[in-house]
Amino acid sequence: MCYASGMARTFRIITVLTAGLMLAAAPVCAQEPPADPDPVIETAPPGASDAEIEARIEDIFAEIESLHEVDASVSAGVVTLSGETATADAAARAESMAARINGVVTVENEIARDVSVSSRVSPTLGEAQNRLGDMVRSLPLILLALAAFAVIAALGWIVAGWAGLWRRVTPNPFIAELAASTFRAIFIVLGAVVALSLLDATALLGAFLGAAGVIGLAIGFAVRDTIENYIASIMLSLRQPFRPNDHVAIDDKEGRVIRLTSRATILMTLEGNHLRIPNAVVFKAVILNYTRNPERRFDFELGVDADDDPIAAIDTGVAAIAALDFVMKDPPPLGFIRAVGDSNIVIFFAAWIDQREADFAKSRSLALSAAKDALEEAGFALPEPIYRLRFDAASPPILKEAAGATVQETAPPARPKKPRKAKTPASQDVAPDQHLKEKVAEERREQGEDLLSSAAPVE
Repeated sequence: MCYASGMARTFRIITVLTAGLMLAAAPVCAQEPPADPDPVIETAPPGASDAEIEARIEDIFAEIESLHEVDASVSAGVVTLSGETATADAAARAESMAARINGVVTVENEIARDVSVSSRVSPTLGEAQNRLGDMVRSLPLILLALAAFAVIAALGWIVAGWAGLWRRVTPNPFIAELAASTFRAIFIVLGAVVALSLLDATALLGAFLGAAGVIGLAIGFAVRDTIENYIASIMLSLRQPFRPNDHVAIDDKEGRVIRLTSRATILMTLEGNHLRIPNAVVFKAVILNYTRNPERRFDFELGVDADDDPIAAIDTGVAAIAALDFVMKDPPPLGFIRAVGDSNIVIFFAAWIDQREADFAKSRSLALSAAKDALEEAGFALPEPIYRLRFDAASPPILKEAAGATVQETAPPARPKKPRKAKTPASQDVAPDQHLKEKVAEERREQGEDLLSSAAPVE
């Protein structure tokens, strides 16, 4: 009942303020002429004499405590005010009231200010006593307002503390915590509205909310980066671009995902280091997820001599790659001519693997080695860059002598013996490295905030 009355009173205040703003915004030409702020005070009977005017003024001043010491004399419609008042406002008030009496031509204000200590202290003490008395009389109402605020705020606090309830409302822990905090704040504001309504001080609440709005706007501009990061955390928790232990590249940062907090995304780099990226950066970044699709393609390039048959080289390299156990048969490996260089033909090779069974880097390394060995065994030359030097007539004599000299004195140095090649590169271990994955799992077992949830949709 009290809450409904308070809400009705608040609605009336808002209606009056809105009407006032609409009247203030109306065109000047549409406004009605303003009423006379100082209506004339009639005497009885009309056209009274100076004595009747003087009596009328003194009767009025006698009823006003601050004008008890003011005297008035009237002659030919001219009123002369004398005596003392405690404030200049009281003297101006006396002059204004005397000027409004019917039949007064003008007012001569000769009122002096009373600057004695007693005239200052007594009113102040009287006002303090009155306020103290009002407070004592209002004490039961104040206690009732405080009790109403405490009950409503405690109810909101208790309901907001039911973690199970909010987890059922939203499975996302971050959103559940945000909803609980919002519910708690709403009940605190509701309790303040009810308490101020009981005290008939809803205007104070409006002033407080207005000041809070201005302060909140200023703080919002000051911490806009923090707010942006907070909103990005909400969006990432709702539509998650990765799962725990996913191998991702966020812009130029690469690693495995440990957890998503309300402030940052934590990765473990391939070197085993912790990397914290603000969620605002993650939300706007280009994210490459290597784990989402277990099938991944590797590729590399090899060059053969310009005089060799490139089609035959492609067939040889593709056959060597297809013979590897870890290479997927569907889709099959492929090869094509990428470019024709100055001294070689560049061939592009590519094949697919299952990352759950084969490591990407190991698989690519072994496939490249197998294709290279197959080309060399088939007689294809893998040429090195060739540089041709030309010496014309303008060259220095020493270069000409070096160019015309014959090299017969020394034999070329013997090349070191190459290590023996493995006959079956496919037999080498290509199993994925599980060490980093286990380290991430160990980190996740430790207590810590994590917004990643298998129930949330994945983009």
